[in-house]
Amino acid sequence: MKKTLASLTLAAFLAAPAFAAPETYTIDGTHTFPRFEYNHLGYSTQAHRFTKTTGSIVWDRAAKTASVDIVIDAKSVDTGYALFNEHIQGEDYLDTAKHPTATFKSTAVKFDGDKPVSIDGNLTIKGVTRPVTLTVTSFQAMPHPMLKKPAIGANAVTKIKRSEFNAGKNAPYVGDEVTIHIPVEAIQK
Repeated sequence: MKKTLASLTLAAFLAAPAFAAPETYTIDGTHTFPRFEYNHLGYSTQAHRFTKTTGSIVWDRAAKTASVDIVIDAKSVDTGYALFNEHIQGEDYLDTAKHPTATFKSTAVKFDGDKPVSIDGNLTIKGVTRPVTLTVTSFQAMPHPMLKKPAIGANAVTKIKRSEFNAGKNAPYVGDEVTIHIPVEAIQK
């Protein structure tokens, strides 16, 4: 009887599903460069990026839940032209003297199977917070081939109106609609 009870206990333990804990990933600032695009006077679509980004992603594979926290150093804007970098950092646009960072904090992540497909959250630019949805266009989870640690990466995109963040100077000549791309890579802690 004792042997049968022990066998049943062992069988139940082995048959129980494995419970994974949430995993925390630190954003890799050397491979995460958010960028933004807007129409410039009807001539062209201009694209610029930020060169300093930090944050974390917490992902529970088994529960299919996640949270995303991204901090962008707004002073790291890179237009390819130092004088224009200063212009965009000015009071009429990013106002980095008063608001040195832009942030995104998720409120919900939707999955299709094992992959996230959209991330709802709050975007804060120039001290103004608005809800946005990031559409995830690609996602990868695998061991990093060089670091030999678990890693994740994704590309996400959303559109905002800069006037809703008190940065609408020169609209509509300079487009009010801004497309934000967030390519992100993160390494497990």
